[in-house]
Amino acid sequence: MAAQFDDLFTKKDDSLYSNAMTFMRRPLVKNPLTEAADVVVLGVPFDMATSGRSGARLGPDAIRRASVNLSWESKKFPWTFSLFEQIKVIDAGDLVFDCGDAEDMTLRLEAAANEILTSGKMLLGLGGDHFVTLPLLRAYARHYGEMALVHFDAHTDTYNNGSHYDHGTMFYHAPNEGLIDPKSSVQIGIRTEYKQQGHEFNVINAMQANDLSVDEIVTQIKSIVGYKPVYLTFDIDCLDPAFAPGTGTPVCGGISSDKALKIIRALQGINLVGMDVVEVSPAYDQSDITALAGATIALELLYLWTANRLEK
Repeated sequence: MAAQFDDLFTKKDDSLYSNAMTFMRRPLVKNPLTEAADVVVLGVPFDMATSGRSGARLGPDAIRRASVNLSWESKKFPWTFSLFEQIKVIDAGDLVFDCGDAEDMTLRLEAAANEILTSGKMLLGLGGDHFVTLPLLRAYARHYGEMALVHFDAHTDTYNNGSHYDHGTMFYHAPNEGLIDPKSSVQIGIRTEYKQQGHEFNVINAMQANDLSVDEIVTQIKSIVGYKPVYLTFDIDCLDPAFAPGTGTPVCGGISSDKALKIIRALQGINLVGMDVVEVSPAYDQSDITALAGATIALELLYLWTANRLEK
């Protein structure tokens, strides 16, 4: 009987509920250095640096599962080209590190990212808590030097009173290590306390972001980052909890998912070299709308990177 099903084990799965093992159903390649590709998706299931509710270690898996809801569109509306006809994306699964060892994770993530970049591929990171951006920036700085940071978040993450492994300290350490230039960087959606006097980052706080038009916001971002290589990091708590309740440190008064997506699409032309989406903590969102928001933002970032590439 099986003979009549020539595609018994190869039939393409277009369902929204089965075999959701990789981001956008891209091929799983455990050693991305051996495969020709343009982009590598790497999950970082780490949340030992959280100061609020834990659970972001489950974020990469939740984002991948939610991405299946997006995989049926050959062209993600309103983009006018098919992403996977233009670039090859592979999923390398999750970074493996010694459980409970933050230092081991940090060193392994930097090394893995460096190897991926050295092989000529770009990396899309899926967190995990926001601390994972720091070792990623260290790897990117080896290849691009000092970068501009486009940072979507409810918090500045420039605090210097936490431990070395703290998801609120990355952008205190990164400028001190020469990884990013705060004067060429912009933080969007900020709505928690920070030391405004002497704060070198440009800030478009959440109140301003909600009142300004997308064009006004994007004009500011582009004028700030200029032609520097840009690393874009999106903490899902930049979104209002109405759109992303599943995160460790939710803060009311954020921007909508619609506005975030419109800003990302309008950033065409910036010198985007790296990106991540972090802080999805699915246990606090029974409807998976936070994971879906994370997956959608990650997909839009891939479209943005590809659109810039096609313009060259």
